Amino acid sequence: MKKLVLLVYLGFSASLCFGQKHLLSYDDLKFMLINSLQKTDTFMMAKGYTISVKNNKSNNRTYSSVSGSSHVDINVRQDGKRLLVEIETNLLSQYDLIYNSIAQYVDKQGSTTDVQTYVVKDLGSIYITVTDTNPYDPLKREYDIHVVPDKRITAYN
Repeated sequence: MKKLVLLVYLGFSASLCFGQKHLLSYDDLKFMLINSLQKTDTFMMAKGYTISVKNNKSNNRTYSSVSGSSHVDINVRQDGKRLLVEIETNLLSQYDLIYNSIAQYVDKQGSTTDVQTYVVKDLGSIYITVTDTNPYDPLKREYDIHVVPDKRITAYN
């Protein structure tokens, strides 16, 4: 009986861990910024995203994950040796995961009426814009998260 309860508990906890598989955290963003675009492709495919737009000439990628009425679109652009990441989502859990995972690494933070800014140790600057959805839904909001790496953080080949 104890083995059965333990097995059910482990199975349930494992299924909960897969619930956040598609979400990105501080460590995921850091991995993306210091690695090349090809390694980012492999990493995002392993996370369960699909490449919706791939432009090798301009070094742009768009990864998408859609489940039900929620979406996460991640745009990655390589500018020389720097990678710029933009996340567009309506998942509150994605916003919360990024906010909570960078909380211990924040050097400076500021806020205006529209934009929250965070300067994060070993990552760069994060700009978060929260807007209402169109058509208006009080339970959902659109989150635009822009990650701009420091000039000393470059992607390795």
